[in-house]
Amino acid sequence: MGKMRSSSISYFNFSSYSTSVALFASLYSIYFVLISANVNGFDSVIQLPTSASVRNTTRKSETLFDVGDFGAIGDGITDDTNSFKDAWDKACSSASRSKIVIPGGYSFLVRPLNFAGPCRSKVSLRIAGTILAPKDLEVWDGLNPRKWLYFRSMKHLTIEGGGTINGMGQEWWARSCKVNKTNPCQHAPTALTFHRCNNLKVRNIEILNSQQMHLAFTDCKHVAVSHLAVLAPADSPNTDGIHISSSTQVNIKDCTIGTGDDCISIVGNSSRIKVRNIVCGPGHGISIGSLGKSNSMSQVYNVHVNGASISNTENGVRIKTWQGGTGFVRKITFESVWMENVSNPIIIDQYYCDSLLPCSNKTSNIRIDSISFVGIKGTSATEKAITVACSDSCPCRKLYLEDVQLTSFSGDPITSFCWEAYGSSSGLNYPPPCFSCNDSILQPTVLSNWSQSI
Repeated sequence: MGKMRSSSISYFNFSSYSTSVALFASLYSIYFVLISANVNGFDSVIQLPTSASVRNTTRKSETLFDVGDFGAIGDGITDDTNSFKDAWDKACSSASRSKIVIPGGYSFLVRPLNFAGPCRSKVSLRIAGTILAPKDLEVWDGLNPRKWLYFRSMKHLTIEGGGTINGMGQEWWARSCKVNKTNPCQHAPTALTFHRCNNLKVRNIEILNSQQMHLAFTDCKHVAVSHLAVLAPADSPNTDGIHISSSTQVNIKDCTIGTGDDCISIVGNSSRIKVRNIVCGPGHGISIGSLGKSNSMSQVYNVHVNGASISNTENGVRIKTWQGGTGFVRKITFESVWMENVSNPIIIDQYYCDSLLPCSNKTSNIRIDSISFVGIKGTSATEKAITVACSDSCPCRKLYLEDVQLTSFSGDPITSFCWEAYGSSSGLNYPPPCFSCNDSILQPTVLSNWSQSI
């Protein structure tokens, strides 16, 4: 790395972001709340990854490819895209297991880049330094505006290292139609996308300030995600933390997520998703959906969220569908979730409409059944702590509440609201459930017995 020089430019300073300061203050307060409340489901305290925690062991049969050996400078100004591409091409074509090293202490400016597979052998990326996106939006002219770092058709890929991926999204946010309604609504890049990847591991990295979504999995199988810090200001638009689409057998655990949109969003044709030990906030909570937009068909089933702390968010745990869609959401469990100052702690909304124009009433909707809320506790920022607004044509069925204990953050009374919602409850619940009780007693829905190591 003799050619490289440390950058004197600071691209991300937490002290310069009042929202980030508030975020970290809230995360540390959550830590003490969890200790005092002894919330079930939290086996460990979530910590931000550091490069010091990364193991420095290298397999004897593993070939190392340092991006500095391919001409990368790492000063945060020089374009290092071609060096990254050359290192990837060399590692991907190697007959032996390969590791691409992005060293600590350097900031690498990288334009939109496709990391294409399949590769001849297993590949890993050790990100110890910082990868920066271009600030200039014109870099994407003529390119797919949804992509920045894009991995496709990979098997047994591992990304780790304790480093940082910074989307530098401030200019994208300023041009969003959600920030300024006079701006045209347009797509923006996802910082890190994995498409058609199998047996994938993403762990021990920090993802900051994405242009739009931070981390997306589309059409992936056997995914393990752990020990991530995903952070952006609360007012950054559409900056979902982790987005799962058309994927199955995805494990997410021990992550800290605070953005301007959903901490975790799970959409069409996804199944067998496990989420455990998540700190979420600010943002829009943990969501199934939105589903069914433009009369589309979606199926989401076998999702288990077990152990989360959600604070200062617009929603807690949520299912949201557009009118007119088809398909189903079933066998979903939200369990052992602590809420602090959360608007809409529990919400099922089958009249979702994220549009500048009013949405018309439709006779069809996605069917929702076998949904369990178990051990949801904490404080609500809104009068309606539980909202279950289901379709007239497709009522929600087999809903179940157990030991849901919510109080008002401000001390005011809180209520439940239900529409076309059928189910049952057990244990002590507050506010009192409002389900119509003609469904048979339903025990909590859990995933079938499958596991995946991280």
